[in-house]
Amino acid sequence: MLCDDSTTVRSAYARLLEADPDLQLVGSVGNGQQAIDALMGLPREARPHVMLLDLEMPVMDGMTALPLLLKTHPNLAVIVSSAQNESGAAAAMAAMRAGAADYVPKPSAANGGMNDANFRADLVAKVKGWARMRGFVPGPAQPAPGAAAAPPLVAPPPAAPSAAQPTVPLPAPSVSAPFVSAPSMSAPSMPAASAPLPVPPARAAAPQPSQPLPAAPAPPGASLLSGPVVLRPMPAVVPKPRLLAIGSSTGGPQALAAFVRRLSTPLPVPVVVVQHMPAGFTAMLADHLGRLGGPPAAEAKDGEALRPGRLYVAPGDRHLVLEGGGGGLVARLNTDPPENFCRPAVDPMLRSAVAACEGRVLAVILTGMGQDGMLGCKAVAAAGGLVLAQDEASSVVWGMPGAVAKAGLAQFLAPPEQLADKALAHIGKAGHGPAGGMA
Repeated sequence: MLCDDSTTVRSAYARLLEADPDLQLVGSVGNGQQAIDALMGLPREARPHVMLLDLEMPVMDGMTALPLLLKTHPNLAVIVSSAQNESGAAAAMAAMRAGAADYVPKPSAANGGMNDANFRADLVAKVKGWARMRGFVPGPAQPAPGAAAAPPLVAPPPAAPSAAQPTVPLPAPSVSAPFVSAPSMSAPSMPAASAPLPVPPARAAAPQPSQPLPAAPAPPGASLLSGPVVLRPMPAVVPKPRLLAIGSSTGGPQALAAFVRRLSTPLPVPVVVVQHMPAGFTAMLADHLGRLGGPPAAEAKDGEALRPGRLYVAPGDRHLVLEGGGGGLVARLNTDPPENFCRPAVDPMLRSAVAACEGRVLAVILTGMGQDGMLGCKAVAAAGGLVLAQDEASSVVWGMPGAVAKAGLAQFLAPPEQLADKALAHIGKAGHGPAGGMA
């Protein structure tokens, strides 16, 4: 279901998503109140698994609607859509603390808008991934016995605001809870506009492109290594790590939150995070992670000495690399060409960490598209460091961790919470004989 006050944006999202045969649009509405009414008007088995929710809307904004939507349909995965600026990033992180599953920054015209292949691939991956996390397996939707197919629900004309039409039922979810439980943390409501915008009479009235929009392509470099997963054996003795290094992408904010919440014990090493995010969002991600009860978090700064027990997030559009200096580690930022079509990228961070820490690195690869981090983990493994990766069942997209696992580089596969527990156990016991608790 789409919820955005812009008819143009809804039409563009609809064309993009419906180009994928596994996705079905069951609703398109113009504000939060209409979204709530639409959900309540559908039978439970016909409700959407995922909603794309704008945050700034008249009548009822997305932040106000979010808890009401989740109360109406607790198994709904809400992906909030926000402006690609600092205020939009802050609102998106606040929405995730309030229960949203994920976020998507609206693309800028300078980067091709919604025709940008990377944006389209990321959006489709998030929608499909969160549908799967809610227990839905993509496939042809089947009508209920005796039921006829009905057109998708659209926002009704102003004269008949409650005229919601049912759609073809989708398979009922079999999982009742997301892999990360959002804390019951309230977020400030965003002010609604002073006057509501008109609601479009029907989706058919929206302008149609002259040619069908092709399905969103897989992002460049998204091909994974084939073959079965083989875990790398744990060495009998592992040197104490000097760094905990984390890489993530699609679905990463929730996985990072689940991981960081478990790091409540003061750490004897610094933590660095590379999350594929645009500039402006990474500072808000650091603020978000710093609120979860784990280590204090901030964006990394060029030339900054990394302190034990603190978490540093690579800024958007900057590679984060590490240097050894004075017995400690120093952050360096650069604008070298993207790697794996990403900046920041995980691979250069891990390569530099191996050199700066003489191989004493504990690398963690979380959910994400593509295979960024795989070559970096190869360097970590070759230098005697440890590699942990998120398992497929808990990953929104098992691209990055899957590539690491299929390359035989990971020594442990698990959900983010268990990976954090294993990392803590290793950091606390490393250098004292066999790495207990990691096998």
